[in-house]
Amino acid sequence: MSQILQQAPGPASPLRDFASPVPVDADSRLRLIRHEYPVILDLQPVWTQAITANLDQLIRQRKAEDQLRTEGLVPTRSALFVGPPGVGKTLAAKWIAQRLDRPLLTLDLAAVISSFLGRTGNNLRHVLDYGKSAPSVLLLDELDAIAKRRDDGDEIGELKRLVTVLVQEIDDWPSTGLLLAATNHPELLDRAIWRRFDMVLHFPLPDVESVRQLIHAKLDGLPGIENATDWPAAIAVAMAGRSFSDIERDLFRARREAVTSSLPLADRLAAMLHSVVDELPKKQRAVLAEKLVDAGLSQRFAHHLTGVSRDTIRKNQKNGNGRGD
Repeated sequence: MSQILQQAPGPASPLRDFASPVPVDADSRLRLIRHEYPVILDLQPVWTQAITANLDQLIRQRKAEDQLRTEGLVPTRSALFVGPPGVGKTLAAKWIAQRLDRPLLTLDLAAVISSFLGRTGNNLRHVLDYGKSAPSVLLLDELDAIAKRRDDGDEIGELKRLVTVLVQEIDDWPSTGLLLAATNHPELLDRAIWRRFDMVLHFPLPDVESVRQLIHAKLDGLPGIENATDWPAAIAVAMAGRSFSDIERDLFRARREAVTSSLPLADRLAAMLHSVVDELPKKQRAVLAEKLVDAGLSQRFAHHLTGVSRDTIRKNQKNGNGRGD
């Protein structure tokens, strides 16, 4: 009971601004929305410069609403986040809600999609009406599940009607609220949905520098790491092309194994990287070794990690960027 009371919104909480109770499914009685306020992030998110600039622009607009209205303008009302899993789309929604100090409302897809035909559309309307009722950030995650192309012959009529509901609701979305949506499968979205969002952001897989920043933040100050400045660069180069979530998962696994095996974290990080390198063909290992030296790591480090001889690494280094010994 005490935990429930602690989580309940206080008199000054923005959650008190909502005039109606949280909507629930008529049959299961499950809540259709997950509330989060205040939104707390452990670390500053890392995105590409382009993504960061667009998100900053969105925040600036929200904080200048009065100025925009005096010019007959409104801030961005809706944004669609597109990209593969684990690249920071949901994190971006949390970051925005935190920066704006607003509740984050997340559509509970499992509760919204009812087993009774006709109920799903009503559930979706209840969610969107609730999101409109007070200043907040509403996130429709996995948008492709409820906004599939209407020319798909395999989809039943009820799911096609959901697209019509969404189109109408997005068009009517008030400037006092912010509607966000995210999808891993943009090819499944109905074409009409794309045109309704004020902003569309494509989240790419992280580049080497973004991963390096993430790893540095995660490892900073941890015991058991030798050459601490080398690990972020080495992991970023070796794990290029993977998502933030995949890299974080492997990093936390290495940390857990370091604790349970009583071995230095550096040993577990080395084992993690060796498992990545072991999957590479010989030619790709040579390329990786060259990239490691280009990133400022020593030829000795690159040799121990990839198994590529230092003579080969030197031959492949056209501009002599490595640190040598």
